[in-house]
Amino acid sequence: MTQGAVLQGEELVGAIAGYAADKKAIDVVELDLRGVLGYTDYFLVCSGNTGRQAKAIHDGILEGLKREHDTSPRRVEGSAQAGWILMDYLDVIVHIFTPETRDFYRLEQLWGEAPASTPKAANTAGERST
Repeated sequence: MTQGAVLQGEELVGAIAGYAADKKAIDVVELDLRGVLGYTDYFLVCSGNTGRQAKAIHDGILEGLKREHDTSPRRVEGSAQAGWILMDYLDVIVHIFTPETRDFYRLEQLWGEAPASTPKAANTAGERST
């Protein structure tokens, strides 16, 4: 299989949103943190209905980026049992929550000054091979 180019920034957050959508992630939100934070450009925040689905979203992102773009996260923290998985791709930090944990931490409100949008790729689930 031919691997694609290594992605950064806007292209990376779009690819991650697509892989999350392929695993039926809900409430996918992209926070543009350029000019707000110095250590990353984007947060991608999404939810799975259960811890098991959150783990499947994590696995889909991890496997898709590794297979198609030879990209691995610098670090992964948290667990599906805890309701929050964080994946650090440097330019993009992915937060995968269960709905209850997302409601508790309210990252979108915490970073309310950052422009938020629904990534285009999140609306086109299933177009990519799994």
